Amino acid sequence: MFEKLREALSGLINKISTAELKPENIRDILLEFKLTLIENDVALIVADHICNEIEKRLTGLKVGRFEDKRRIILEALRKTLLEVLKTPDKVDLIDVVEKKRSVREPCVIVFVGINGTGKTTTIAKIASLLLKKGYSVVLACSDTFRAGSIEQLEQHARRLGVHIIKHRYGSDAAAVAYDAVQYARARGINAVLIDTAGRMQTNKNLMVEMEKIVRVVKPDLTIFVGDALAGNDAVMQAEEFNKYINISGSILTKMDADAKGGAAISIAYITKKPILFLGTGQKYDDIEPFKPEIIVNRIMSCIE
Repeated sequence: MFEKLREALSGLINKISTAELKPENIRDILLEFKLTLIENDVALIVADHICNEIEKRLTGLKVGRFEDKRRIILEALRKTLLEVLKTPDKVDLIDVVEKKRSVREPCVIVFVGINGTGKTTTIAKIASLLLKKGYSVVLACSDTFRAGSIEQLEQHARRLGVHIIKHRYGSDAAAVAYDAVQYARARGINAVLIDTAGRMQTNKNLMVEMEKIVRVVKPDLTIFVGDALAGNDAVMQAEEFNKYINISGSILTKMDADAKGGAAISIAYITKKPILFLGTGQKYDDIEPFKPEIIVNRIMSCIE
């Protein structure tokens, strides 16, 4: 995780720490660094921002004879990365569920994203997390489009010991979601996790369907699930879904297999919505909360 990004940052620090901090020197080094960021799936607008911020922080910086120049550069880089990863809004999924439980209402969470990202498995992971914290859960299969989607969610429901609300393939996805919310409300269930269809994000019919689900059930959270290995594609998908349905945040899957890490750097900055969790494997426990400080420490750990 983040191996390639770490290499890029290490190279940058080595070059800047041996150069005089003049604008022309820094600019040349940062141009090369920007290209490396883009190669590692950092979106162009984000790469531009990171390089501009580093240039502003370092240009003309006076370093005392006994000061550690490398340490000063590392700190400038750390602050820049933290600013990129931090978003105006903070979302604590567990806190949202707890607040809804305190008023005896189910917390409704809609998961969106294209097929193949691990969305259904991610829903099962969140269900498992909530169950371990003492909350009750019902799953809703509002993906009535993809062959096998209902059976896949049913399998997870059996393993977790939770109920699933489903209709026939081709049914109205919003009706499934609505029934699941009513079921939870009638039985005092704490959380409704709604799986949705995932045709390509450019498919207008998909976006119309997502808009209808959100309009009907008025979710407390709408979470985009993206594949970290998709890199910039995942960033564009998040941006597109956010445009249509205003996502609350993102979950990135397959982070254990992603050596680049650019999608994680880019999605939060571009959508201005937080990354909530990282998926790190296929087991239900293979999910970790996304905390910007921890992520930056992880990226910088082998450089310092």
